[in-house]
Amino acid sequence: MSRHRPDALGGRAAVVGIGATEFSKDSGRSELTLAVEAVQAALADAGLTPADVDGLVTFTMDTNPEITVAQAAGIGELTFFSRVHYGGGAACATVQQAALAVATGLADVVVCYRAFNERSGRRFGAGVQRREPSAEGAALGWNLSFGLLTPASWVAMAAQRYLHAHGLTPDAFGHVAVTDRRHAARNPAAYFHGKPITLADHAASRWIVEPLRLLDCCQETDGAQALVVTSVERARELPHPPAVITAAAQGAGRAQEQMTSFYRDDLTGLPEMTVVADQLWRTSGLTPADIDVAVLYDHFTPFVLMQLEEFGFCGRGEAADFVAADALPLNTHGGQLGEAYLHGMNGIAEAVRQLRGTSPNQAPDAAHVLVTAGTGVPTSGLVLGRAG
Repeated sequence: MSRHRPDALGGRAAVVGIGATEFSKDSGRSELTLAVEAVQAALADAGLTPADVDGLVTFTMDTNPEITVAQAAGIGELTFFSRVHYGGGAACATVQQAALAVATGLADVVVCYRAFNERSGRRFGAGVQRREPSAEGAALGWNLSFGLLTPASWVAMAAQRYLHAHGLTPDAFGHVAVTDRRHAARNPAAYFHGKPITLADHAASRWIVEPLRLLDCCQETDGAQALVVTSVERARELPHPPAVITAAAQGAGRAQEQMTSFYRDDLTGLPEMTVVADQLWRTSGLTPADIDVAVLYDHFTPFVLMQLEEFGFCGRGEAADFVAADALPLNTHGGQLGEAYLHGMNGIAEAVRQLRGTSPNQAPDAAHVLVTAGTGVPTSGLVLGRAG
């Protein structure tokens, strides 16, 4: 089934503060320290204090419990705390959870955060090792024995089919990598600041799992990002123009697995993202033509192309040409390929900067920004807009 009506959440809450640590390959400090630094920076940006916070939201994969972050950051009593599952698919859903809490009066000020030492500590790119038996792990178990051990290998299956179905070569993915790195080169916060690449660089980068090259795969990052959510009414009293949560959605498709949904009828798309897209368009009343900037989850370049197609920005198999033509400002912070891999949370911060007019790659008069979370897993998305 699919929804046939908009939900009632849109327009009732806003992102009013953003804060992050530096993005590095070796932070030299604990993940808790990173989380607290980002939370305090986001509160300072919002013009609020830890005493104002009564809600916290994070990911199930975060090692920093809400109550521990609250104690370390000087936050007092909590009336709402929540964790969202499925890795990067949780990013936009943390904001949705915060907005739900604010809209229903469960909390007044909610901070969403994500912190990890993903390069110097646990490296997700290392794949699956020593997984405890579970229902959740059963689907992966069918694939591991055939050598599909890492996220790159899981995505490569769908990427290969996408190329075959549309008569494309792996060079099609290069347009996403080049676009992201062009924007990262102008972003002082980006790890690859000052380091653009060309299509030739992409084509010359080594294979990871065909058809994915090194420059098709996101980097590994140590760092943290936090976001502050409150009501639109309260937001008007704070220092920065609010980024109104115009629409928020989660989605899981039929036959959904975590990165290994290989038994669907078609591997060339992302059905879970279509669920999200349908609800975002329904609730916001917007269409692709109304979006000024898109911040699309880019852990691997092929899934950026598929997202553009699922959201209706272009036809099936046309996304590479769409990106090459710069038809829409895309991942203007540099994305996870160029700025940092923070499970998509830094992409939400970039959407806020675009609406404030402070992005290092500012789009003219940006009024509506689309943000998506992790692909290949149950996922989420947002449309953020300027206050009316």
